[in-house]
Amino acid sequence: MSTLARPACLGLLACLLAAPGCYKVPVTGRAAVNMVSDEAVIKVSQEAFADFKKRYPVTRNRAYDQRVQRIGERLAKVAFWDVPAAEWEFVVLEAPDQINAFAMAGGKVGVFTGLFKIVHNDDQLASVLAHEIAHVAAKHVNERLSQAMAIQGGGLIVSGVMSTTGAGALTSNAVLEAYGLSTGIGATGFDRKKEKEADHIGLIYMARAGYNPEEAPKVIENLEQANAGRAMPPALLSTHPSYPERILQMIDLMPKALEIYRQSSQKQAPQLVK
Repeated sequence: MSTLARPACLGLLACLLAAPGCYKVPVTGRAAVNMVSDEAVIKVSQEAFADFKKRYPVTRNRAYDQRVQRIGERLAKVAFWDVPAAEWEFVVLEAPDQINAFAMAGGKVGVFTGLFKIVHNDDQLASVLAHEIAHVAAKHVNERLSQAMAIQGGGLIVSGVMSTTGAGALTSNAVLEAYGLSTGIGATGFDRKKEKEADHIGLIYMARAGYNPEEAPKVIENLEQANAGRAMPPALLSTHPSYPERILQMIDLMPKALEIYRQSSQKQAPQLVK
């Protein structure tokens, strides 16, 4: 068995041995495993988010903040039934060199000011925020922590043991590393399958919220241009799918997303930006 295949097999084993720890990922319907306490992950994520805001100053750019608040609110509404317990908080952090955003369990979302270099309208910004919200809705961090615990425990998972794990068993650094936000060497972010799944869910979320899904591939193109000249790892070694791989998946999903977008656009007037 290859090393890459082990986490997936462990997840399947967990589902077979502990059905209460299984859940269905929104939109995609994929069966996934969650053997950690949702409450514990949310608690530690909130602590980590508070610490993050101490390390990066909140932006004073009101235009950036207002855009993120407006778009974030619309996306949070369409994701409500998938994450009903979330208390959404959207914060723009001053970091011009960071072309990035992230979301944590419980609804804590951070956007670095560097992201605005590659998002040129509300639809493009919505595609990024929807992607990050999708990670939360899919409980990707819970799944990754569950896989890590399974590996550390020799792959033996007993029903109810990990599901009762309290906040004390999770450290802020472990959670940050699971999100890919740690400064440690293990900070590899979510795997490629989860990134593609977040692209899929995010595309549907933005369409439901009335944002044009056709703008999502353009963000990937903008990101590619921004990274031009930088050494990029081969696709198989990267935690994110390659740019063409992500765009091709979006193109495949576009007919369904556009149908949802047209239906949602009939329910609300388009947002004009001056």
